[in-house]
Amino acid sequence: MKTQVAIIGAGPAGLLLGQLLFKAGVDAVIVERQSADYVLGRIRAGVLEQGTIDALAKAGVDARMHEEGLPHDGFELLFKGARHRIDLHALTGGKRVMVYGQTEVTKDLMHARAQENLETFYDAQDVAISDFDSERPKVTFTHNGEQKTIEATFIAGCDGYHGVCRASVPSQSLQTFEKIYPFGWLGVLADVPPVSHELIYANTERGFALCSMRSMTRSRYYVQCPLTDKVAQWSDDAFWTELRARLDPEAAERLITGPSIEKSIAPLRSFVTEPMRFGHLFLAGDAAHIVPPTGAKGLNLAASDVCYLAEAFQTYFTDSDPQGIDTYSEKSLSRVWKAERFSWWFTSLMHQFPAEGTFNQKVQEAELAYLVGSRAASESLAENYVGLPM
Repeated sequence: MKTQVAIIGAGPAGLLLGQLLFKAGVDAVIVERQSADYVLGRIRAGVLEQGTIDALAKAGVDARMHEEGLPHDGFELLFKGARHRIDLHALTGGKRVMVYGQTEVTKDLMHARAQENLETFYDAQDVAISDFDSERPKVTFTHNGEQKTIEATFIAGCDGYHGVCRASVPSQSLQTFEKIYPFGWLGVLADVPPVSHELIYANTERGFALCSMRSMTRSRYYVQCPLTDKVAQWSDDAFWTELRARLDPEAAERLITGPSIEKSIAPLRSFVTEPMRFGHLFLAGDAAHIVPPTGAKGLNLAASDVCYLAEAFQTYFTDSDPQGIDTYSEKSLSRVWKAERFSWWFTSLMHQFPAEGTFNQKVQEAELAYLVGSRAASESLAENYVGLPM
């Protein structure tokens, strides 16, 4: 089998790249080691930047998002028992974010691909890539018991942190940067109305909390917890009690609880690998970088990567212009590091660091007071939260 672009990974990054290439008239095949149901079952991010919203529109998959998604013009910072609103719309000249779950984005992209009968191999086993330092790289895998080989001009590695693409690059060709945070997020998904119509980020002496949502009837809540905690230690009642203790009195009173439909603990890390291009292999999304979830940059960074990559492939195939592919790594990493900085800063500002004591808490509260009291500081926060230009 031959194609112009072989995409490894059918998460939102790979699917969005495939859809953008289809719209540009570039042939692409997607290979995914998991089943479609497994991909759809992953509970992930839910806040989309303006640039991601625009990318989904360009891909022609934004109709349901605009019908069912929740546009947000701001969010709230909670510290010292009181909430303070960051007016994104006013502070950024009319920009906003959209609350629309990654599962729904993936579903829309899958549906669009299926409607066009575009080649996608789910449940691909023993996926391997080779010859990506040549003019004709290859992807091999087994599908329904049959050995398959794809010859492509380029391979796009959209297969996540544990995927085969980055692992196939010789270690001496990679430089990695990583920070591990000394806590995790205990997250609960429940079919209850959200406690507030906008997100609440809470800094408290008990630890961080986040009140988020997927819809007006489904809420996503998080509390900071030690990395040593196990999900089995946390009953639903224990979670709701702890969350309520980290909210202001009004929000605590309004909080509606219910049985969890998903509960998990996610460790937090910052990770970047450089470069993001190796011959005819290009990394995108979690294959190249990970951010802590504070500020919701992960999916949005993946979207910016594939927008750059789709444009680069389009100009290469339609105009024989290699500039886009030659500058892809540098261009993507410039935006990646800015998002990494913001995610690190927001995480450092909002969480308890047990080893740093009460002094750190007082400094955090002082910085939060400065943020909400200074328009210049609020503008910087808002500019980064809605997403820097792609």
